[in-house]
Amino acid sequence: MTTRQPKAVALLSGGLDSLLAARLVQEQGVYVEGITFFTGFCTDGLHHISGVYKGNVPKRNNAMWAAEQLGVKHHIINIVDEYKQIVINPPHGYGAHLNPCLDCKIFMVGKALEWIEAHGFDFIVTGEVIGQRPMSQRRDTMPVIAKQSGAHDRLLRPLSAKLLPPTLPEREGWVDREKLLDISGRSRKVQMALAERFGFRDYAQPAGGCCVLTDENYTRKLQDMWQHRGSKDYEFDDVMLLAVGRHLRPNERMKLIVSREQSETEYLQGYRKRFGHIKTVSHAGPITLVEGEHLTEDDWLLAARITARFSKGRNAPRVTVRVAGPGEEGRLMEVTPLPPEEVPQDWYI
Repeated sequence: MTTRQPKAVALLSGGLDSLLAARLVQEQGVYVEGITFFTGFCTDGLHHISGVYKGNVPKRNNAMWAAEQLGVKHHIINIVDEYKQIVINPPHGYGAHLNPCLDCKIFMVGKALEWIEAHGFDFIVTGEVIGQRPMSQRRDTMPVIAKQSGAHDRLLRPLSAKLLPPTLPEREGWVDREKLLDISGRSRKVQMALAERFGFRDYAQPAGGCCVLTDENYTRKLQDMWQHRGSKDYEFDDVMLLAVGRHLRPNERMKLIVSREQSETEYLQGYRKRFGHIKTVSHAGPITLVEGEHLTEDDWLLAARITARFSKGRNAPRVTVRVAGPGEEGRLMEVTPLPPEEVPQDWYI
């Protein structure tokens, strides 16, 4: 008789911990596949979809890279629409910014449980470490994740397993508990040494993370959007646009998104049918998306002067720009660039 090879799905975030957790289980003869859930809020996903890279330097998708290092089949599952409920109204609340970390983990483990039940897999592997994250990776929240996700003891955390109650994979002998680890705390020294042992190099910066909901600048823009729209909601295009360009609100009627480099200019041009927009003509410069209702001629003039201020003609006496409503060809306008001192910091979101 032959014993059936146990099968696990590993949640691959692209970080070092999930990579190591999957490899520890692989080493024990378990068949592993990887899952990455696409929420729309991971910088890896935003960069690859938009083609916008800081400094025009391409950024790899770390989750795909991790799957390649492991040599496993990788599933990227779009949960953008389902994930809205977690961002807008997380039952366990937010972290330091708008990060619903505990509810996010519960949701993703629950989705992984649905996946393994549909595909005949045995258990779920994550890279969670006790004490590493202040909201979702604490000794008291880890049982909450296991219970509320529905995974219970089919959820294995190899990096901290010895500090937690034995799980189904350990009791069934699919993995040897003695070969799992007892890591706790925020230090990554043990993980980095383990990566060296496994031959993993050029991995994502430990503790970096990719979720923009933990970023103060991004979440300030999201909160501003909710406030001025009068609705705590978003579309996927909103998620993308909040990560691109300078965001300014010169008055309560108008918001501007001004591109910062050529890749952003090219990306934002794709939104000309949805937004009013301004583009410099006489000098190299940005495109500005203009959002607002009942804008006055003075509003458009101010937006044009701000656009000119960020162009190569910022020191010229006059700059020609094209001003257009959504989907329009527009009209030419000559403006004087707004001096830097007339663009106050409180305009920046």
